[in-house]
Amino acid sequence: MIGIFGGTFDPVHIGHLRTALDVYEALALDELRFIPLGQAVHREQPLTSAEKRLALLHAAIEDQPGFTVDERELRRDSPSYTLHTLESLRADLGAETPLCLLLGRDAFNAFHTWHQPVTILQLAHLVVMDRPGHDLPGQGLLEELMQGRVTTDIAELNGEPGGRILFQPVTRLDISSSDIRTRLAAGRSIRWLVPESVRVILQPEKCIG
Repeated sequence: MIGIFGGTFDPVHIGHLRTALDVYEALALDELRFIPLGQAVHREQPLTSAEKRLALLHAAIEDQPGFTVDERELRRDSPSYTLHTLESLRADLGAETPLCLLLGRDAFNAFHTWHQPVTILQLAHLVVMDRPGHDLPGQGLLEELMQGRVTTDIAELNGEPGGRILFQPVTRLDISSSDIRTRLAAGRSIRWLVPESVRVILQPEKCIG
């Protein structure tokens, strides 16, 4: 079973990595692929170049077994729709490999507005990285998409290529990429907000001695 974690990662930080590790361990994934965003569809374009975001991601995960970086969205010349990324992954991995698309709660709450959400669910499971105790959405199109798909049984995800929705509690850290960029612009330390391997790239002058 393979996890798919997409995002701008501008830059990648401890919050991304800790929640990813929580899911990787809880679901006993064979692999977790970080897929950095290429061309944004419904959000602002990343401020940092694709090359630098990619280098930071590689540095961040280099010592974590099972974590990999997938560059397919960066190589695409068109906007990065999740549907197209999953179709590309299916072409590479086959129709039967279970895929788990990792989403934060805010992204999941807007999932019904995405391009062809039903088809996305046919291609992959959704794993919603959630705080413990959150209530499920109660009405509307999102509730219709959830009907008959929500499970608490990880074995169901392993047994099917896609189609299930699992809410997975994770460690929530109040760290944001935008705050890190603000600190960098102000010359303030980002120590312990990002892996040291990332900090030495972003703030080499603060890592001497």
